[in-house]
Amino acid sequence: MKSMKKMLIVAIIALVVVVGVSSVVSAGLFDFMSPNLNGQEVNLAAAASLKNVYDEKLIPMFEQKYPGVKVTPTYASSGDLQSQIENGMEADVFMSASNKQMNKLVNESLINNDTNVQFLENKVVLIVPKDSSANITSFQDLANASGTIAIGDPESVPAGQYGKEVLTNLGIWDSVQSKLSLGTSVTTVLNQVAQGSADYGIVYATDAKSNDGVKVVCEAPEGSLNTSVIYPVAELKNPKHPDAAKAFMEFLKTKEAKDVFVEYGFTIHE
Repeated sequence: MKSMKKMLIVAIIALVVVVGVSSVVSAGLFDFMSPNLNGQEVNLAAAASLKNVYDEKLIPMFEQKYPGVKVTPTYASSGDLQSQIENGMEADVFMSASNKQMNKLVNESLINNDTNVQFLENKVVLIVPKDSSANITSFQDLANASGTIAIGDPESVPAGQYGKEVLTNLGIWDSVQSKLSLGTSVTTVLNQVAQGSADYGIVYATDAKSNDGVKVVCEAPEGSLNTSVIYPVAELKNPKHPDAAKAFMEFLKTKEAKDVFVEYGFTIHE
């Protein structure tokens, strides 16, 4: 009997110790075991369509969580960022609006592919200025519509590549080419339509949601895109501050960060 009591007491003590240690860890009191990130920097190269979510919410959240770390973002079309990285741009994390640019950098051994994550999804939509009276309800209507159609340059802008794919699969690419105004990024296209310098535009749903100067006509119809609009994210090879880059990547995977992406209209790719 005494032996059983002794074993029970030992078990209770062990349980108390485990719970206590877990509480200390969860309270962040063991942070001294983590790398010291104070004074480090994360150079983020991100697609232009991510500017709002990063600048308004995610970067401030990350810097509050790691007070000694600064995030320096560069936003542009994914194709432009790819070229800059190939030419020696100092970047630690790359988030593209398409797998095409990410895969190119992977093949050139510029990406740490072990960290490459298929992270977000977006939708392609047709927009018009908010006060537009254009009689248009679908992408197919662009074939007979008068006016300028703003679209990202398909050579370097993923939104433009997806837009061209939609128009091609709907059989109207050839009939709209004379009406196209090619933008250097999806943000350029969005602003053209919002300011009324273009009558129609093809952008991501998240871009349309961010600007009160436009309204959405419709989403790209089912079957008009060969693949989903995926945003991959990865660390580059040999980042200047690897611990800070790793912490940033881990932060993006947290529920709090994912909830912000969803708030801005993205879908988490599962």
